[in-house]
Amino acid sequence: MNFSEVFKLSGLLCKFSPDGKYLASCVQYRLVVRDVNTLQIVQLYTCLDQIQHIEWSADSLFILCAMYKRGLVQVWSLEQPEWHCKIDEGSAGLVASCWSPDGRHILNTTEFHLRITVWSLCTKSVSYIKYPKACLQGTTFTRDGRYMALAERRDCKDYVSIFVCSDWQLLRHFDTDTQDLTGIEWAPNGCVLAVWDTCLEYKILLYSLDGRLLSAYSAYEWSLGIKSVAWSPSSQFLAVGSYDGKVRILNHVTWKMITEFEHPAAINNPKIVVYKEAEKSPQLGLGCLSFPPPRAGAGPLPTSESKYEIASVPVSLQTLKPVTDRANPKIGVGMLAFSPDSYFLATRNDNVPNAVWVWDIQKLRLFAVLEQLSPVRAFQWDPQQPRLAICTGGSRVYLWSPAGCLSVQVPGEGDFAVLSLCWHLSGDSMALLSKDHFCLCFLETEAAVGTACRQLSGHT
Repeated sequence: MNFSEVFKLSGLLCKFSPDGKYLASCVQYRLVVRDVNTLQIVQLYTCLDQIQHIEWSADSLFILCAMYKRGLVQVWSLEQPEWHCKIDEGSAGLVASCWSPDGRHILNTTEFHLRITVWSLCTKSVSYIKYPKACLQGTTFTRDGRYMALAERRDCKDYVSIFVCSDWQLLRHFDTDTQDLTGIEWAPNGCVLAVWDTCLEYKILLYSLDGRLLSAYSAYEWSLGIKSVAWSPSSQFLAVGSYDGKVRILNHVTWKMITEFEHPAAINNPKIVVYKEAEKSPQLGLGCLSFPPPRAGAGPLPTSESKYEIASVPVSLQTLKPVTDRANPKIGVGMLAFSPDSYFLATRNDNVPNAVWVWDIQKLRLFAVLEQLSPVRAFQWDPQQPRLAICTGGSRVYLWSPAGCLSVQVPGEGDFAVLSLCWHLSGDSMALLSKDHFCLCFLETEAAVGTACRQLSGHT
């Protein structure tokens, strides 16, 4: 692995363009756009206030900067640097802003979710969508960009409206059998819409594009219910993470549960590989360091290094005793992510915060467990192959693949606390984000990872 120099950053605002050519980052009022290959600054824009959200258009030609405190959105063009656009929501305020799939319309949600304003960059026309519901995930687009589903709340009832994105005409409008709708998500193939209820009511509903209810699923009653939901990239599986510490997998044929994955605090099966992060003092002068040497002028080497050890079963994982009499207790499966080939599912059970569980979806079994020294803050799959990157808020980044695990120190001055990360679409690099800085980590392409995955899954 190799690392770039460290650049300044604000608000963890750092995103690759969809075409992979550029990297945008924010430093308070300034938007900096760099060439991914050289990391040289291509464009530098100054906004009217501190930037709180950035988003690329789907064609990578425009980028919006939202300043929620002032109700402003500014749009910049990479092809025509002298062109820019300012959208002022005025007294209506602003709580969210996003691009439509065509990259020529901007959807602004006003304060108190009174309405969504659709601004056209081409015709300068404005249209309004009333009654958007204030919920965790109330807007979702199909992957082909043709349709938008919107959660609505009217007369103390939940509804979903489906719009045609080409002209923003209403296609379907139907009520949902939910007490307090919390989220909606299209399947990657755009054929099925998942709708799930508040955590106080375990219910997930599957609707077709024309609004027909295909199926409803509830695992239990009278307890906290759904905490996280994720579609597999193939659209064949829907993973539902619950507050009872289980993930339930629904299939796309009958929409019934085909299995459930538990997250016990003790691993007793000898077939499960458990990787435990171990921290040891380095033996300087003996052999080569396991990470690249720091840049000239960098600070001293860290006093300890980290590596993974394979634990002997039975293994007891570190657990956290949740405070159940407060809101948002640290229990249940709060993080879910499928690998790009749908072979693996990574999960985190919030009351076992240091562990990442990797499940084999082909064989519906636990494949590996990674126990970190610190609570897991984020993980994300390589877009091109089954390789998982993990960060824990420390100065290391961790990688898992079917071939094994790797712990890598981020070199540089002081302590670079990795709070978040994002992959480049090629899978050859990723951005590592700390509170005030970011850097790029360059990886060698590992063709062996895909081969190992197919071998372990019985596909050779």
